[in-house]
Amino acid sequence: MLDHIKSFLRHSVVYSISNVAVKAMGVILLPLYTKFISLEDFGKLAIIEVSLSIAVEIFLLGQGQSIIMFNDLDEFKERLNSIFFTLFIMLSVPALIIFGLIFLLQPALPNLLYIAPSSLVYIKLGVIIVFLRVLNTFFLEKIRADQKPLKYTITNVSKLFISLGCIIIFIAVLRYGIMGILYSYLIAESIIFIYLLSTMLRQMKAKIEKSIISIALKFGVPLIFSSIAYMILNVSDRYMIKYMDGNSSVALYDLGYRVAGTLNMFLIMPFTLSLMPNAYKMFGTPGDKRYYSKLMTYLCFTLVWGGLVLSLFGEELIKFFSLNPDYWPSYHVVPIIVFSYVFSGLLLMALLGQYLTKNTKSIAYYTVLAAILNILLNIIFIPKYGYIAAAYTTLVSYFALFVVSYLISNRYYPIPFEIKKLLQIFVTGIVVYLAVSVLRTNNSLIEILIKLLAIIIFPFLLYFWKFYEKQEINAITGFLIKWKNLKEWKSYIQQKPLK
Repeated sequence: MLDHIKSFLRHSVVYSISNVAVKAMGVILLPLYTKFISLEDFGKLAIIEVSLSIAVEIFLLGQGQSIIMFNDLDEFKERLNSIFFTLFIMLSVPALIIFGLIFLLQPALPNLLYIAPSSLVYIKLGVIIVFLRVLNTFFLEKIRADQKPLKYTITNVSKLFISLGCIIIFIAVLRYGIMGILYSYLIAESIIFIYLLSTMLRQMKAKIEKSIISIALKFGVPLIFSSIAYMILNVSDRYMIKYMDGNSSVALYDLGYRVAGTLNMFLIMPFTLSLMPNAYKMFGTPGDKRYYSKLMTYLCFTLVWGGLVLSLFGEELIKFFSLNPDYWPSYHVVPIIVFSYVFSGLLLMALLGQYLTKNTKSIAYYTVLAAILNILLNIIFIPKYGYIAAAYTTLVSYFALFVVSYLISNRYYPIPFEIKKLLQIFVTGIVVYLAVSVLRTNNSLIEILIKLLAIIIFPFLLYFWKFYEKQEINAITGFLIKWKNLKEWKSYIQQKPLK
């Protein structure tokens, strides 16, 4: 089993490179944004980016997960090229229709959507960006399904560098503001689309599989609602803060969310990208449930430990990268959102039983309920407590969604997760964080040293709870002995090349 987990981790490491690049880009842009974009405009940008993300989820029709399912199940292997073509056409046609309608109806759109005529250019650019991003996402999911993490990573990193270069030119040199950021997204998505389409056409067979359309929609459509509900749960708070507390509060909340999102970029996304292709391959094999159970435990350990780092150093990170002191209060939301991200990261493992047995319909129902819960809590508490309330309501909603997902998914395919160990991890992480928070001093150097010590001792505290199995201790010891010599790293990596 450890060999399977090691293989899984190697793929995750490669996927993490693109996510590290995403975060690095965000870190590089923070000083740029805080210098050249006002607090008010930063709040507007947050709303625009959220809207783009929601639109992509809608028009993707859940087919990112469908292509992985088709790719990894033996019953579809012989028709895979025609299935890929069918799904590509299925995604392209609705997007093109919407694209055409937007441009035909553009004179009437300001009245229909209750927006200022000056905002129409944002909508037109946004529609093109969404269309390109939907197809690029679908192509990248196919690459992931083929278990080609290196190609996936190189493509994503290339898009990021193109975006970064364009944003620097449009923002710092030409001073185009928000429009410059949208132009940059458009250029990057267009270049990547041309490249991906040229490579993906080789894997398509020009034949429409009518029977596949119903299977794909049955599997994918519930995921649209769950994805949208998940997006609403994740981003509706920005809209509500905007209308209840103003764009400046949106900016503070969004900046804190971005810093907490480092956990998502570095740890959750690489894990998520590797999980489903590997999970489908292990499904039904001896020891599969034990494999899934250990993945949950290791993921929880990694997320809580990484979350502890971000929670303890959130204030320092925001003050270091934000040139404008007006942004500094945003550090208050970081620990709360980090904790929310932990439950968000564990959610896919909790849902694994339903994905493996193709029972995805109910996922939409309780994700929608979690989103509604989040909205109701925000309506009640944001007017009274401001944007900090949105962070707490997000945490409550994700926790509720995780618990319900685990209980329902367990009915379809029970996986014996190590609940006791998961609780040990959470309790240890919370106690360490609270203890450090109490020990605040007027000396910044001493505080940093205390925080570093707390991060170092976290895994050792678990040892005293007999958290680690003997096999795990031996594996950790062997890993440290093997990799302590830096000169030998290259030879170790080349022993087991990635696909």
